[in-house]
Amino acid sequence: MSLPPPFPLAPSAARPLGPRFRGLARAVLGWLAFLGLTPEAIGVEPPARQFQRGVLIRVEGPISPMREKYLERKLQVARDEKADLVVVEIDSPGGLVESSFAMAEQLQAMFEAHTVAFVPRQALSGAAIAALGSDEIVMAANARLGDAGPIYLGEGAMFRHVPEKLRSDLARRIRDLAEATGRPPALAEAMVDMDLEVFRVRHRKTGQTTFMSEAEIRASINPDEWEKLQPVFESRKGHFLEVNGTRAVELQLAAAIAADRLQLKEHYRLPGEWIVIQPNAVDTAVYVLNLPAITWLLLVCGLIALYLELSAPGISLGGLIAGLCFALFFWSRFLGGTAGWLEVVLFAAGLVFLAVELFVLPGFGLAGMSGLLLILASLVLASQDFVIPTTERQWGVLTQTLLLLITSGLALVVAGVVLSRYLGRIPVLDRLALQPPPAEAGWGAAPSEEPESPLGVRIGDEGVAASLLRPAGRVRLGERYVDVVTEGSFVDPGTPVRVIQVRGNRVVVRPLDAT
Repeated sequence: MSLPPPFPLAPSAARPLGPRFRGLARAVLGWLAFLGLTPEAIGVEPPARQFQRGVLIRVEGPISPMREKYLERKLQVARDEKADLVVVEIDSPGGLVESSFAMAEQLQAMFEAHTVAFVPRQALSGAAIAALGSDEIVMAANARLGDAGPIYLGEGAMFRHVPEKLRSDLARRIRDLAEATGRPPALAEAMVDMDLEVFRVRHRKTGQTTFMSEAEIRASINPDEWEKLQPVFESRKGHFLEVNGTRAVELQLAAAIAADRLQLKEHYRLPGEWIVIQPNAVDTAVYVLNLPAITWLLLVCGLIALYLELSAPGISLGGLIAGLCFALFFWSRFLGGTAGWLEVVLFAAGLVFLAVELFVLPGFGLAGMSGLLLILASLVLASQDFVIPTTERQWGVLTQTLLLLITSGLALVVAGVVLSRYLGRIPVLDRLALQPPPAEAGWGAAPSEEPESPLGVRIGDEGVAASLLRPAGRVRLGERYVDVVTEGSFVDPGTPVRVIQVRGNRVVVRPLDAT
Protein backbone atom coordinates (compact mmCIF):
# COMPACT_ATOMS: atom_id res chain seq x y z
CA MET A 1 0.00 0.00 0.00
CA SER A 2 1.58 3.25 -1.15
CA LEU A 3 0.69 6.36 0.82
CA PRO A 4 1.20 9.97 -0.29
CA PRO A 5 3.46 12.04 1.95
CA PRO A 6 1.74 14.64 4.13
CA PHE A 7 2.22 18.35 3.56
CA PRO A 8 5.63 19.03 5.15
CA LEU A 9 6.13 21.32 8.10
CA ALA A 10 9.68 22.05 7.03
CA PRO A 11 11.49 22.12 3.67
CA SER A 12 12.96 18.88 2.40
CA ALA A 13 16.56 18.63 3.48
CA ALA A 14 19.08 16.13 4.72
CA ARG A 15 18.90 17.75 8.15
CA PRO A 16 15.80 19.38 9.73
CA LEU A 17 15.58 23.02 10.64
CA GLY A 18 17.19 24.12 13.87
CA PRO A 19 15.24 25.24 16.94
CA ARG A 20 15.37 28.94 16.06
CA PHE A 21 13.74 28.57 12.66
CA ARG A 22 11.35 25.71 13.24
CA GLY A 23 8.66 27.80 14.94
CA LEU A 24 9.04 30.51 12.27
CA ALA A 25 8.55 27.91 9.55
CA ARG A 26 5.38 26.67 11.23
CA ALA A 27 3.99 30.19 11.48
CA VAL A 28 4.73 31.01 7.83
CA LEU A 29 3.21 27.76 6.58
CA GLY A 30 0.20 28.30 8.80
CA TRP A 31 -0.47 31.72 7.28
CA LEU A 32 0.00 30.33 3.78
CA ALA A 33 -2.54 27.61 4.53
CA PHE A 34 -4.90 30.22 5.97
CA LEU A 35 -4.68 32.18 2.71
CA GLY A 36 -5.21 29.05 0.65
CA LEU A 37 -1.66 29.06 -0.73
CA THR A 38 -0.81 25.43 -0.05
CA PRO A 39 1.15 23.53 -2.71
CA GLU A 40 -1.99 21.58 -3.63
CA ALA A 41 -4.05 24.78 -4.05
CA ILE A 42 -1.60 26.31 -6.52
CA GLY A 43 -1.06 23.09 -8.43
CA VAL A 44 2.41 22.23 -7.14
CA GLU A 45 3.30 18.75 -5.91
CA PRO A 46 4.59 18.91 -2.32
CA PRO A 47 8.26 17.93 -2.09
CA ALA A 48 8.88 14.53 -0.56
CA ARG A 49 11.05 14.55 2.53
CA GLN A 50 14.03 12.25 2.44
CA PHE A 51 15.06 10.79 5.77
CA GLN A 52 18.28 8.84 6.13
CA ARG A 53 18.24 7.37 9.61
CA GLY A 54 15.07 6.33 11.41
CA VAL A 55 14.83 5.36 15.08
CA LEU A 56 11.79 3.66 16.60
CA ILE A 57 11.04 3.79 20.34
CA ARG A 58 8.15 1.77 21.77
CA VAL A 59 6.22 3.21 24.72
CA GLU A 60 3.81 0.71 26.18
CA GLY A 61 1.65 0.70 29.31
CA PRO A 62 0.38 3.43 31.65
CA ILE A 63 1.97 6.88 31.48
CA SER A 64 3.94 7.46 34.69
CA PRO A 65 7.09 9.26 35.87
CA MET A 66 9.03 6.06 35.15
CA ARG A 67 7.72 6.01 31.56
CA GLU A 68 8.54 9.70 31.24
CA LYS A 69 12.16 9.13 32.26
CA TYR A 70 12.34 6.09 29.99
CA LEU A 71 11.37 8.20 26.98
CA GLU A 72 13.87 10.88 27.97
CA ARG A 73 16.70 8.32 28.02
CA LYS A 74 15.67 6.78 24.70
CA LEU A 75 15.39 10.15 22.97
CA GLN A 76 18.96 10.82 24.08
CA VAL A 77 19.96 7.51 22.49
CA ALA A 78 18.25 8.69 19.27
CA ARG A 79 20.32 11.87 19.40
CA ASP A 80 23.47 9.83 19.85
CA GLU A 81 22.45 7.75 16.81
CA LYS A 82 22.21 10.98 14.75
CA ALA A 83 18.67 10.06 13.70
CA ASP A 84 16.72 12.52 11.55
CA LEU A 85 13.43 10.62 11.98
CA VAL A 86 12.27 9.53 15.44
CA VAL A 87 9.11 7.43 15.73
CA VAL A 88 7.57 6.82 19.15
CA GLU A 89 5.24 3.82 18.90
CA ILE A 90 2.57 4.39 21.55
CA ASP A 91 0.24 1.73 22.91
CA SER A 92 -1.18 3.07 26.16
CA PRO A 93 -4.52 3.57 27.94
CA GLY A 94 -3.24 6.82 29.48
CA GLY A 95 -1.89 7.82 32.85
CA LEU A 96 -0.78 10.83 34.87
CA VAL A 97 -1.41 14.30 33.46
CA GLU A 98 1.94 15.87 34.34
CA SER A 99 3.95 12.94 33.00
CA SER A 100 1.89 13.05 29.79
CA PHE A 101 2.61 16.73 29.20
CA ALA A 102 6.27 16.18 30.09
CA MET A 103 6.51 13.48 27.39
CA ALA A 104 4.81 15.81 24.89
CA GLU A 105 7.32 18.54 25.73
CA GLN A 106 10.21 16.11 25.26
CA LEU A 107 8.96 15.37 21.73
CA GLN A 108 8.55 19.08 21.02
CA ALA A 109 12.11 19.71 22.18
CA MET A 110 13.51 17.05 19.82
CA PHE A 111 14.73 19.67 17.36
CA GLU A 112 17.40 17.38 15.94
CA ALA A 113 14.88 15.14 14.18
CA HIS A 114 11.36 14.93 12.79
CA THR A 115 9.18 13.25 15.43
CA VAL A 116 6.25 10.94 14.74
CA ALA A 117 3.78 9.36 17.16
CA PHE A 118 2.77 6.01 15.66
CA VAL A 119 -0.43 4.55 17.16
CA PRO A 120 -1.01 0.95 16.04
CA ARG A 121 -3.71 0.24 18.64
CA GLN A 122 -4.53 2.98 21.16
CA ALA A 123 -3.30 6.28 22.57
CA LEU A 124 -5.99 7.34 25.00
CA SER A 125 -6.17 9.90 27.79
CA GLY A 126 -2.64 10.95 28.78
CA ALA A 127 -1.16 8.97 25.89
CA ALA A 128 -3.15 11.15 23.47
CA ILE A 129 -1.67 14.25 25.11
CA ALA A 130 1.82 12.82 24.71
CA ALA A 131 1.14 12.03 21.04
CA LEU A 132 0.07 15.64 20.38
CA GLY A 133 3.63 16.74 21.15
CA SER A 134 5.00 15.05 18.02
CA ASP A 135 5.39 16.72 14.63
CA GLU A 136 3.04 14.17 13.06
CA ILE A 137 0.71 11.41 14.19
CA VAL A 138 0.33 8.27 12.10
CA MET A 139 -2.30 5.70 13.08
CA ALA A 140 -3.64 2.33 12.09
CA ALA A 141 -7.10 2.63 10.56
CA ASN A 142 -8.87 1.18 13.61
CA ALA A 143 -6.53 2.60 16.26
CA ARG A 144 -8.03 4.97 18.84
CA LEU A 145 -6.93 8.46 19.87
CA GLY A 146 -8.40 10.91 22.39
CA ASP A 147 -10.72 10.68 25.42
CA ALA A 148 -8.37 12.65 27.66
CA GLY A 149 -10.94 13.82 30.19
CA PRO A 150 -9.22 14.24 33.59
CA ILE A 151 -10.57 12.02 36.36
CA TYR A 152 -9.64 11.12 39.93
CA LEU A 153 -10.52 8.36 42.37
CA GLY A 154 -13.17 9.78 44.70
CA GLU A 155 -15.18 8.50 47.64
CA GLY A 156 -16.40 4.95 47.39
CA ALA A 157 -13.55 4.07 45.01
CA MET A 158 -15.52 5.70 42.16
CA PHE A 159 -13.83 7.67 39.38
CA ARG A 160 -15.03 11.27 39.16
CA HIS A 161 -14.30 14.24 36.91
CA VAL A 162 -11.90 16.83 38.29
CA PRO A 163 -13.21 20.30 39.31
CA GLU A 164 -13.85 22.92 36.62
CA LYS A 165 -10.81 24.96 37.66
CA LEU A 166 -8.47 22.09 36.85
CA ARG A 167 -10.30 21.30 33.60
CA SER A 168 -9.92 24.90 32.42
CA ASP A 169 -6.17 24.83 32.99
CA LEU A 170 -5.89 21.49 31.21
CA ALA A 171 -7.91 22.82 28.26
CA ARG A 172 -5.57 25.80 27.93
CA ARG A 173 -2.48 23.61 28.02
CA ILE A 174 -3.75 21.11 25.45
CA ARG A 175 -4.83 23.96 23.12
CA ASP A 176 -1.35 25.44 23.30
CA LEU A 177 0.11 22.02 22.56
CA ALA A 178 -2.11 21.55 19.50
CA GLU A 179 -1.36 25.04 18.18
CA ALA A 180 2.37 24.46 18.52
CA THR A 181 2.16 21.29 16.42
CA GLY A 182 -0.25 22.63 13.78
CA ARG A 183 -3.41 20.76 14.79
CA PRO A 184 -6.92 22.24 15.32
CA PRO A 185 -6.93 23.48 18.95
CA ALA A 186 -10.71 23.04 19.27
CA LEU A 187 -10.48 19.31 18.56
CA ALA A 188 -7.68 18.90 21.11
CA GLU A 189 -9.75 20.80 23.68
CA ALA A 190 -12.75 18.56 22.95
CA MET A 191 -10.65 15.62 24.14
CA VAL A 192 -10.71 17.08 27.68
CA ASP A 193 -14.04 18.97 27.62
CA MET A 194 -17.12 16.78 27.16
CA ASP A 195 -19.39 19.79 26.63
CA LEU A 196 -17.44 21.43 23.82
CA GLU A 197 -19.04 21.13 20.37
CA VAL A 198 -16.75 21.56 17.38
CA PHE A 199 -17.79 22.38 13.80
CA ARG A 200 -16.12 22.04 10.44
CA VAL A 201 -16.05 25.59 9.12
CA ARG A 202 -15.03 27.33 5.91
CA HIS A 203 -13.72 30.84 5.38
CA ARG A 204 -16.02 32.57 2.89
CA LYS A 205 -13.21 34.53 1.20
CA THR A 206 -10.27 32.13 1.14
CA GLY A 207 -12.15 28.84 1.11
CA GLN A 208 -9.98 27.53 3.93
CA THR A 209 -11.59 24.77 5.97
CA THR A 210 -10.74 24.02 9.57
CA PHE A 211 -12.41 23.08 12.85
CA MET A 212 -13.63 25.61 15.40
CA SER A 213 -15.98 25.82 18.35
CA GLU A 214 -18.83 28.31 18.58
CA ALA A 215 -16.82 30.35 21.08
CA GLU A 216 -13.83 30.49 18.72
CA ILE A 217 -16.00 31.69 15.84
CA ARG A 218 -17.52 34.46 17.96
CA ALA A 219 -14.09 35.48 19.22
CA SER A 220 -12.59 35.78 15.70
CA ILE A 221 -12.04 39.19 14.10
CA ASN A 222 -14.85 38.74 11.56
CA PRO A 223 -17.22 36.03 12.79
CA ASP A 224 -19.50 36.43 9.76
CA GLU A 225 -16.70 35.30 7.43
CA TRP A 226 -16.83 31.77 8.85
CA GLU A 227 -19.47 29.41 7.50
CA LYS A 228 -20.47 26.37 9.55
CA LEU A 229 -20.52 23.25 7.41
CA GLN A 230 -21.36 20.45 9.84
CA PRO A 231 -20.71 19.53 13.47
CA VAL A 232 -18.05 17.01 14.38
CA PHE A 233 -20.09 14.04 15.59
CA GLU A 234 -17.38 12.81 18.00
CA SER A 235 -17.50 16.14 19.90
CA ARG A 236 -21.22 16.04 20.73
CA LYS A 237 -22.24 17.07 24.24
CA GLY A 238 -21.54 14.59 26.99
CA HIS A 239 -18.69 12.88 25.12
CA PHE A 240 -14.94 13.36 25.19
CA LEU A 241 -13.65 13.39 21.63
CA GLU A 242 -12.26 9.99 20.60
CA VAL A 243 -11.56 9.03 16.98
CA ASN A 244 -10.13 6.14 15.03
CA GLY A 245 -7.24 6.48 12.62
CA THR A 246 -9.33 7.11 9.51
CA ARG A 247 -11.36 9.80 11.22
CA ALA A 248 -8.24 11.37 12.77
CA VAL A 249 -6.83 11.94 9.26
CA GLU A 250 -10.11 13.54 8.15
CA LEU A 251 -10.05 15.85 11.17
CA GLN A 252 -6.40 16.87 10.57
CA LEU A 253 -5.27 15.32 13.85
CA ALA A 254 -3.26 12.57 12.14
CA ALA A 255 -1.13 12.83 9.01
CA ALA A 256 -1.58 9.36 7.51
CA ILE A 257 -2.71 5.77 7.94
CA ALA A 258 -0.21 2.92 8.39
CA ALA A 259 -1.04 -0.57 9.54
CA ASP A 260 2.45 -1.56 10.69
CA ARG A 261 6.08 -0.52 10.78
CA LEU A 262 6.66 -1.61 7.18
CA GLN A 263 3.99 0.71 5.84
CA LEU A 264 5.30 3.45 8.10
CA LYS A 265 8.77 2.93 6.60
CA GLU A 266 7.34 3.15 3.07
CA HIS A 267 5.40 6.29 3.95
CA TYR A 268 8.53 8.13 5.00
CA ARG A 269 10.65 6.61 2.20
CA LEU A 270 13.23 5.44 4.70
CA PRO A 271 16.09 3.79 2.77
CA GLY A 272 17.35 1.54 5.58
CA GLU A 273 15.76 -0.51 8.33
CA TRP A 274 14.41 0.91 11.58
CA ILE A 275 16.86 1.25 14.44
CA VAL A 276 14.61 -0.18 17.15
CA ILE A 277 15.66 0.99 20.62
CA GLN A 278 14.83 -1.78 23.08
CA PRO A 279 14.75 -1.65 26.91
CA ASN A 280 18.22 -2.47 28.24
CA ALA A 281 19.62 -3.75 31.51
CA VAL A 282 19.35 -0.31 33.12
CA ASP A 283 15.65 -0.06 32.28
CA THR A 284 15.03 -3.55 33.67
CA ALA A 285 16.98 -2.77 36.85
CA VAL A 286 15.04 0.46 37.39
CA TYR A 287 11.73 -1.38 36.99
CA VAL A 288 12.72 -4.21 39.35
CA LEU A 289 14.16 -1.92 42.02
CA ASN A 290 10.96 0.14 42.04
CA LEU A 291 8.81 -2.89 42.84
CA PRO A 292 7.40 -2.58 46.40
CA ALA A 293 8.87 -5.93 47.57
CA ILE A 294 12.36 -5.08 46.29
CA THR A 295 12.12 -1.58 47.76
CA TRP A 296 11.24 -3.07 51.16
CA LEU A 297 14.18 -5.48 50.92
CA LEU A 298 16.59 -2.64 50.07
CA LEU A 299 15.37 -0.56 53.00
CA VAL A 300 15.57 -3.43 55.50
CA CYS A 301 19.06 -4.49 54.40
CA GLY A 302 20.26 -0.88 54.36
CA LEU A 303 18.88 -0.07 57.81
CA ILE A 304 20.27 -3.25 59.41
CA ALA A 305 23.68 -2.66 57.83
CA LEU A 306 23.61 0.95 59.03
CA TYR A 307 22.76 -0.25 62.56
CA LEU A 308 25.76 -2.61 62.49
CA GLU A 309 28.02 0.19 61.32
CA LEU A 310 26.87 2.55 64.06
CA SER A 311 27.32 -0.24 66.63
CA ALA A 312 30.92 -0.79 65.51
CA PRO A 313 32.06 2.55 64.02
CA GLY A 314 34.49 2.52 61.11
CA ILE A 315 34.23 1.93 57.37
CA SER A 316 33.50 -1.77 57.59
CA LEU A 317 31.25 -4.26 55.80
CA GLY A 318 28.14 -2.82 57.43
CA GLY A 319 28.87 0.65 56.11
CA LEU A 320 29.59 -0.65 52.62
CA ILE A 321 26.37 -2.66 52.47
CA ALA A 322 24.30 0.25 53.81
CA GLY A 323 25.87 2.60 51.26
CA LEU A 324 25.15 0.16 48.42
CA CYS A 325 21.51 -0.38 49.44
CA PHE A 326 20.67 3.29 49.78
CA ALA A 327 22.64 4.16 46.62
CA LEU A 328 20.55 1.63 44.67
CA PHE A 329 17.37 2.99 46.26
CA PHE A 330 18.02 6.60 45.28
CA TRP A 331 19.47 5.67 41.87
CA SER A 332 16.34 3.70 40.96
CA ARG A 333 14.17 6.61 42.10
CA PHE A 334 16.26 9.06 40.07
CA LEU A 335 15.73 7.09 36.87
CA GLY A 336 12.18 6.24 37.93
CA GLY A 337 11.26 9.92 37.93
CA THR A 338 10.30 10.36 41.59
CA ALA A 339 13.56 11.55 43.19
CA GLY A 340 16.01 14.39 42.73
CA TRP A 341 19.06 15.81 44.45
CA LEU A 342 16.95 17.30 47.24
CA GLU A 343 16.10 13.84 48.58
CA VAL A 344 19.77 12.80 48.53
CA VAL A 345 20.81 15.97 50.36
CA LEU A 346 18.11 15.41 53.00
CA PHE A 347 19.25 11.81 53.51
CA ALA A 348 22.92 12.80 53.82
CA ALA A 349 22.02 15.59 56.25
CA GLY A 350 20.05 13.09 58.34
CA LEU A 351 23.08 10.78 58.58
CA VAL A 352 25.27 13.70 59.65
CA PHE A 353 22.79 14.68 62.38
CA LEU A 354 22.69 11.10 63.66
CA ALA A 355 26.48 10.90 63.69
CA VAL A 356 26.63 14.13 65.71
CA GLU A 357 24.10 12.73 68.15
CA LEU A 358 25.96 9.44 68.59
CA PHE A 359 29.59 10.54 68.67
CA VAL A 360 29.77 14.28 69.39
CA LEU A 361 26.79 15.21 71.56
CA PRO A 362 25.71 11.95 73.22
CA GLY A 363 22.12 11.75 74.38
CA PHE A 364 18.83 11.54 72.54
CA GLY A 365 18.14 15.16 71.74
CA LEU A 366 17.44 17.59 68.93
CA ALA A 367 20.19 16.35 66.61
CA GLY A 368 19.02 12.73 66.78
CA MET A 369 15.35 13.54 66.25
CA SER A 370 16.18 15.90 63.39
CA GLY A 371 18.35 13.26 61.74
CA LEU A 372 15.62 10.62 61.90
CA LEU A 373 13.02 13.03 60.52
CA LEU A 374 15.30 14.09 57.66
CA ILE A 375 15.99 10.47 56.70
CA LEU A 376 12.29 9.63 56.87
CA ALA A 377 11.38 12.68 54.76
CA SER A 378 14.00 11.84 52.13
CA LEU A 379 12.75 8.25 51.78
CA VAL A 380 9.12 9.35 51.52
CA LEU A 381 9.76 12.10 48.98
CA ALA A 382 11.98 9.83 46.89
CA SER A 383 9.13 7.33 46.58
CA GLN A 384 6.50 9.70 45.15
CA ASP A 385 6.15 12.37 42.46
CA PHE A 386 4.44 14.93 44.73
CA VAL A 387 5.10 16.67 48.04
CA ILE A 388 1.68 17.04 49.65
CA PRO A 389 -1.05 14.58 48.58
CA THR A 390 -4.20 16.14 47.16
CA THR A 391 -5.94 13.26 45.35
CA GLU A 392 -7.03 9.77 46.30
CA ARG A 393 -4.25 8.31 44.16
CA GLN A 394 -1.63 10.40 45.92
CA TRP A 395 -2.98 9.46 49.33
CA GLY A 396 -2.79 5.82 48.26
CA VAL A 397 0.85 6.22 47.18
CA LEU A 398 1.72 7.96 50.46
CA THR A 399 0.00 5.20 52.46
CA GLN A 400 1.93 2.51 50.62
CA THR A 401 5.21 4.36 51.18
CA LEU A 402 4.57 4.80 54.91
CA LEU A 403 3.57 1.14 55.20
CA LEU A 404 6.87 0.11 53.61
CA LEU A 405 8.82 2.34 56.00
CA ILE A 406 6.92 1.17 59.09
CA THR A 407 7.40 -2.51 58.28
CA SER A 408 11.07 -1.84 57.48
CA GLY A 409 11.44 -0.16 60.88
CA LEU A 410 9.81 -3.10 62.64
CA ALA A 411 12.18 -5.48 60.85
CA LEU A 412 15.09 -3.31 62.00
CA VAL A 413 13.92 -3.46 65.63
CA VAL A 414 13.69 -7.25 65.54
CA ALA A 415 17.05 -7.58 63.83
CA GLY A 416 18.59 -5.10 66.28
CA VAL A 417 17.49 -7.10 69.29
CA VAL A 418 18.85 -10.32 67.83
CA LEU A 419 22.13 -8.83 66.62
CA SER A 420 22.74 -6.90 69.84
CA ARG A 421 22.53 -10.12 71.78
CA TYR A 422 24.88 -12.07 69.56
CA LEU A 423 27.07 -9.36 67.98
CA GLY A 424 30.68 -10.36 68.46
CA ARG A 425 29.83 -14.04 68.96
CA ILE A 426 28.67 -14.88 65.44
CA PRO A 427 31.76 -15.82 63.35
CA VAL A 428 30.77 -13.65 60.38
CA LEU A 429 29.66 -10.59 62.35
CA ASP A 430 32.65 -10.43 64.66
CA ARG A 431 34.82 -9.80 61.63
CA LEU A 432 33.10 -6.45 61.11
CA ALA A 433 35.40 -5.00 63.79
CA LEU A 434 39.11 -4.43 63.31
CA GLN A 435 41.42 -6.91 65.00
CA PRO A 436 44.36 -5.73 67.13
CA PRO A 437 47.81 -6.01 65.54
CA PRO A 438 50.02 -8.90 66.68
CA ALA A 439 52.46 -8.18 69.48
CA GLU A 440 56.02 -7.70 68.27
CA ALA A 441 59.32 -7.51 70.01
CA GLY A 442 60.13 -4.03 71.23
CA TRP A 443 56.50 -3.10 71.83
CA GLY A 444 56.68 -4.15 75.43
CA ALA A 445 53.73 -6.51 75.04
CA ALA A 446 53.77 -10.14 76.09
CA PRO A 447 51.44 -12.84 74.78
CA SER A 448 50.12 -13.45 78.27
CA GLU A 449 48.98 -9.84 78.79
CA GLU A 450 45.34 -8.86 78.43
CA PRO A 451 44.46 -7.45 74.95
CA GLU A 452 44.49 -3.69 74.78
CA SER A 453 42.71 -1.36 72.31
CA PRO A 454 44.63 1.39 70.48
CA LEU A 455 43.07 3.77 73.03
CA GLY A 456 44.82 1.99 75.91
CA VAL A 457 41.69 0.24 77.26
CA ARG A 458 42.05 -3.18 78.87
CA ILE A 459 39.59 -5.84 79.94
CA GLY A 460 38.60 -5.19 83.54
CA ASP A 461 38.90 -1.39 83.39
CA GLU A 462 36.02 0.31 85.21
CA GLY A 463 34.32 3.60 84.48
CA VAL A 464 31.02 5.48 84.34
CA ALA A 465 28.58 5.79 81.42
CA ALA A 466 28.83 9.38 80.18
CA SER A 467 25.83 9.04 77.89
CA LEU A 468 22.91 6.75 77.33
CA LEU A 469 24.26 3.47 75.92
CA ARG A 470 21.70 2.21 73.38
CA PRO A 471 23.76 0.03 72.98
CA ALA A 472 26.44 2.40 71.62
CA GLY A 473 27.57 5.44 73.55
CA ARG A 474 30.44 6.91 75.56
CA VAL A 475 31.94 6.07 78.95
CA ARG A 476 34.47 7.88 81.08
CA LEU A 477 37.45 5.71 82.04
CA GLY A 478 39.53 7.82 84.38
CA GLU A 479 40.21 11.03 82.49
CA ARG A 480 39.41 9.58 79.07
CA TYR A 481 36.14 9.31 77.16
CA VAL A 482 35.81 6.17 75.04
CA ASP A 483 33.20 5.05 72.49
CA VAL A 484 31.80 1.70 73.59
CA VAL A 485 28.90 -0.72 73.05
CA THR A 486 27.03 -2.93 75.50
CA GLU A 487 25.97 -6.55 75.01
CA GLY A 488 22.59 -5.29 73.82
CA SER A 489 21.03 -3.76 76.92
CA PHE A 490 20.45 -0.05 77.37
CA VAL A 491 22.46 1.63 80.14
CA ASP A 492 21.53 4.98 81.70
CA PRO A 493 24.08 7.79 82.06
CA GLY A 494 26.05 7.67 85.34
CA THR A 495 25.88 3.87 85.66
CA PRO A 496 29.19 2.21 86.71
CA VAL A 497 30.42 -0.17 83.98
CA ARG A 498 33.32 -2.60 83.44
CA VAL A 499 35.15 -3.44 80.20
CA ILE A 500 34.54 -7.13 79.38
CA GLN A 501 35.85 -7.33 75.82
CA VAL A 502 38.37 -5.51 73.65
CA ARG A 503 38.61 -6.18 69.92
CA GLY A 504 40.62 -3.53 68.12
CA ASN A 505 38.59 -0.31 68.27
CA ARG A 506 35.55 -2.13 69.60
CA VAL A 507 35.14 -1.96 73.37
CA VAL A 508 32.29 -3.88 75.04
CA VAL A 509 31.14 -2.96 78.54
CA ARG A 510 28.72 -4.36 81.08
CA PRO A 511 27.05 -2.63 84.07
CA LEU A 512 28.78 -3.52 87.35
CA ASP A 513 25.53 -4.58 88.94
CA ALA A 514 25.08 -7.17 86.13
CA THR A 515 28.51 -8.82 86.59
